[in-house]
Amino acid sequence: MRFHFYQFLKLLLLAAFAFFLIQLHHTGEIVKLINPKYVLMSQVAAGVIVLLFFVQLGRVWQGNADEHASCAPGCTEDHDHKQSYVKRCVSYLVLLFPLCTGFGLDLTSLDATIAKNKGSLLPQGENAYQEEPSSKPPTLDENKPIPNNNYLTDEEYEQKMGRLNDDVVEMNEDIFASYYHEIEANPHKYKGKTIQMKGFVYKEEGLDSNQLVVARFLITHCVADARVIGWLSESDQAAQFSENTWVEVRGVIDVGKYNGVELPIIEIKEINPIPEPANPYIFPILTKVL
Repeated sequence: MRFHFYQFLKLLLLAAFAFFLIQLHHTGEIVKLINPKYVLMSQVAAGVIVLLFFVQLGRVWQGNADEHASCAPGCTEDHDHKQSYVKRCVSYLVLLFPLCTGFGLDLTSLDATIAKNKGSLLPQGENAYQEEPSSKPPTLDENKPIPNNNYLTDEEYEQKMGRLNDDVVEMNEDIFASYYHEIEANPHKYKGKTIQMKGFVYKEEGLDSNQLVVARFLITHCVADARVIGWLSESDQAAQFSENTWVEVRGVIDVGKYNGVELPIIEIKEINPIPEPANPYIFPILTKVL
């Protein structure tokens, strides 16, 4: 029997990746990195890595006969997969980097600093690009084995969208994105309605002292594609709230202009600080065809 050092290194890497994924699922922090609909896929990946770990376990100690099992008689070649030292170092460093960052850095939520790096949230002029919302969210194929914590049937979706006609619009997490796109597209239709929502304070350069944005990060797949959505809001207390402060606001939808572009504006009547939610992100709705 012979001890294979590089096979042992591969074993350690598999163990580390498996432990890292299992830890993320155990603590629930996996949803800070990916859309909840991909959680099962991530669990399957962790299971595959655990399986590969046990397969690799048998390769750490191997007899010489095992090394030549598939060779022609008389083979004397060394099958330790000889590579240059530099190539081996590079390949292992590439795998070590995500492990070092995953274990060594604190997992924090996206905040206003990241929002600034993604560019301006508010329109910059008459020609500023504004995304047109789709009339309905994308359809989830029920045959796909990917669960989604934020899916609704067509009937449930229509019911929730119908609540936009209520006197008070409640921006709950499960319907936040759909309500946001609808109000953005038809601000005059909802002018004068009371609105209640939660989000973090975001302030762009050029805002007045009584202005702030109550924002949320919308994630389609993972944090890499996160984008900021939110409305310009006005309050006499705006200056009291620093960026990244989580707040709950209650106000009235108005329509105004910012840099020459017409947009919804929230006239805040009440604003209170709140703790950051356990899952601070929002996700688009998928409708399930029954």
